Amino acid sequence: MAAQQPKVSLTGIKPTGEPHLGNYIGAIRPSLELTSTYESIYFIADYHALTSIRDRRELASYTRSVAATWITLGLDPARTVFYRQSDVPEIFELSWVLSCVTGKGLMNRAHAYKAARDRNAESGVADLDAGINMGLFNYPILMAVDILIMNTDVVPVGQDQSQHVEYAADIAGSFNHLFGDVFSLRIPEGIYPAGSSARTLPGTDGRKMSKSYKNTIPLFAPEKQLRKLIRGIVSDSTPVEQPKDPDASAAFALFENFATPEAVKDMRARLEQGGTGWGELKNALFETVNAWLSPLREQYEALVAPGSELDAILDAGAEQARDRARPVLQGVRRAVGISPL
Repeated sequence: MAAQQPKVSLTGIKPTGEPHLGNYIGAIRPSLELTSTYESIYFIADYHALTSIRDRRELASYTRSVAATWITLGLDPARTVFYRQSDVPEIFELSWVLSCVTGKGLMNRAHAYKAARDRNAESGVADLDAGINMGLFNYPILMAVDILIMNTDVVPVGQDQSQHVEYAADIAGSFNHLFGDVFSLRIPEGIYPAGSSARTLPGTDGRKMSKSYKNTIPLFAPEKQLRKLIRGIVSDSTPVEQPKDPDASAAFALFENFATPEAVKDMRARLEQGGTGWGELKNALFETVNAWLSPLREQYEALVAPGSELDAILDAGAEQARDRARPVLQGVRRAVGISPL
C-alpha cells in the first residue's frame, strides 16, 4: 500500500517592513514548525504589499529582508518551495478569472475593506470609500489564488485571518458550480499553529509590537541599537527593593519568550520577592536576546547583501512554484473555454 502523501501547507509573508521579534514569536517560529508535518510552501507576497507601499526602494528592500530573515531563522530551501509571488505570472492570470466569478457582495464583507470604511465613517468622511484602492478591495481574491494555485490543503493563520481561507473555499466553490469540479480535490482550510494567536509580544511602549505603532525591536538590530531599544521598554516606577508583578511587565513578557524556563522561573521569583529592579530585568533580556541573535546576524547580513545566493534560491523556488501552478491554471483555462479540451 502506497504511503499517504503529506498535506500541503502554504504560508504567505507580506514584505511591508523590517521583521521584528514579534513576527518571530507570533508567525515565523510556529510556521516553520509545520515543516515536520506538512509539505510546506512559503512565498513573499510582494504584490500584496503594493496596496500600501509606494516606494520602490522600500518594497525591494523589505522583500529581500523578509526572504533573508526566514532562511536565517530556519527555512530550508532544499526541503521547501520558497518564491516571490511576483515571479509566478500564473497567479495573476488566475486572479482575473476568479474575479469574474466572485460576487461583489462577498468582497463588500471582507474585514480589511469594512475596517477601512469604518475608519472613514469615524473620521466623518462623506465618501466612505475615500482612500481605498482596488488592490485592497480585491485583496481576498488574490489571496484565494495564492492558496488554490498551489493545491493547498491548509493555511496557517491567526484567528483574525480565518476569513481569507474561508473566502478561498467560497471562491473555489463558485467556480466549481459554474465550470465543474476543477478545485474539488482540495478545498483549503485554516489551521491555527500554537502561539500564532496567543503569543502577542508587547512592543517597547507596552502595546502590541507592531510596525504601525513604531514600537518594534528589529530582529537583526545591531548590538548597540538592540541594547538601547530594550533599555527603553516602558516600566513602572516601583522601587528596586519592593516586590513587582512580572505579568504586568512588557520586558518580562519578552524575557519569557526568549529565556530558558529555568531563567524565567528564577527571574519571576526574584521580581516577586523584591530586590531586583526593572533595569536588571532589561539587562538580562538584552543578554539573552543578543546571545541568540549574535550568530544569526552574520548569516542574515550575508544573505541580504546584493548578489548573494538569495537570488539563486528565489529563482529556483520560482521554477518549482510555476511547475505546480501551470497544471492548475491549464485546468481552469480548459474549464472556462480559453484552452481546448
